[in-house]
Amino acid sequence: MAFADLLEQVGSTGRFQVLHVTLLSIPILMMASHNLLQNFVALVPPHHCSAHSNLSWSQLSPEETLLISVPLDPVGRPQRCQRYVTPQWHLLDLNGSSAEQGLDAVLQECTDGWSYNLTVMTSTIISDWDLVCDLRSLKEMAQTVYMGGVLTGAFVFGGLSDRFGRRNLLLISYLLMAISGTCTAFSSTFSLFCLFRFGCGMALSGLVLNSFSLIVEWIPTRVRTVTGTMTGYCYTIGQLILAAIAYFIRDWRWLTLAVSLPFYAFFLFSWWFHESSRWLALKNRPEEAVEALKSVARFNGRQEGEKIDVKMLQESMKKEMSNIQGSYSILDLFRTPKMRIMTVCLSVVWLSTSFAYYGLAMDLQKFGVDIYLIQVIFGAVDIPAKVIITVCMIYVGRRPSQSGALIIAGITILINILVPYDKQTIRTCLAVVG
Repeated sequence: MAFADLLEQVGSTGRFQVLHVTLLSIPILMMASHNLLQNFVALVPPHHCSAHSNLSWSQLSPEETLLISVPLDPVGRPQRCQRYVTPQWHLLDLNGSSAEQGLDAVLQECTDGWSYNLTVMTSTIISDWDLVCDLRSLKEMAQTVYMGGVLTGAFVFGGLSDRFGRRNLLLISYLLMAISGTCTAFSSTFSLFCLFRFGCGMALSGLVLNSFSLIVEWIPTRVRTVTGTMTGYCYTIGQLILAAIAYFIRDWRWLTLAVSLPFYAFFLFSWWFHESSRWLALKNRPEEAVEALKSVARFNGRQEGEKIDVKMLQESMKKEMSNIQGSYSILDLFRTPKMRIMTVCLSVVWLSTSFAYYGLAMDLQKFGVDIYLIQVIFGAVDIPAKVIITVCMIYVGRRPSQSGALIIAGITILINILVPYDKQTIRTCLAVVG
């Protein structure tokens, strides 16, 4: 008897599995909100140097004050990082050309700060901490720090979950996400913002790794593909939820808090989760594994589950336990020629896929389209894409489907480079396809 037979005995697709997968999938809805949050909290609003402070007493209109304080760029917009050293009063002459008469004026940096157009978002980390001009690279640094947290979390939570269990690490990940997200919302400095976003990134990795481990280890192999697709749709829907939340909550602090508070609820109901009985058995804790299996059987109304005992469990796990005898390391991925080729190829595929996806999805503002609309489009396109690729994998195969998807993505992204920047509709369509 294999372990899969024990799952069938306790009800492999019963009420427990349905509720178990559902409760584990709900937090995935909010994972996209944190993963793509910077599209909104780090939105760069239109800005220009603030006018000279000594003009506050004048009777000039805001337009006139701007005209004599800030020069225009080649396309007629106020320059973002320079202003006149002294007000150019002569530009108020309606018979003169402001673009030409201000060319020889001495310019300076924005010593009095910046003025922002906050119609899209009422507040962002850019406007709060003036991350523009000489500090504009800090926006990308914040995203880099977050992704560094994701990478660190993969190493930390991946190893610890095998040692301390999936459930325990999932509990910690929920709590870490809730606390880090809350602290992010109340950050008083950019450094603290990056620190807490690093914690959110770590928590995200813990959520992904342990949620999917708990899902697949409590369901039979025959439904894992369908279940994996369904949980993938949760992330897709989460992108649409993020756009909706951001549309109604346009202050970056309240938005961050809104997508973080649900994780406190996830932390509370996650205490109901059962630890993976497979993991318990592999860690020489057969009594706990048997008790977990019997509890699932009772929940599913399967009386035959009460017949399971330690001896039956150990018999079913003999093959799996024999396979894990010995010590393995990352070097085993390169030990044989076939494994080396597969490891290198998969690494390149993951690198290129992640590079392209995150490069597009995490900087939607560059498309020049309404940020809420483009977020919805990027989320909605996942729905038909997942259906098409699932059908292709079933009828064509995994390798041809993977190759075709990579080729199409590469071609569309390369073509996008050649499209003029002002052709925003074409650029957006190509990016969405890619």
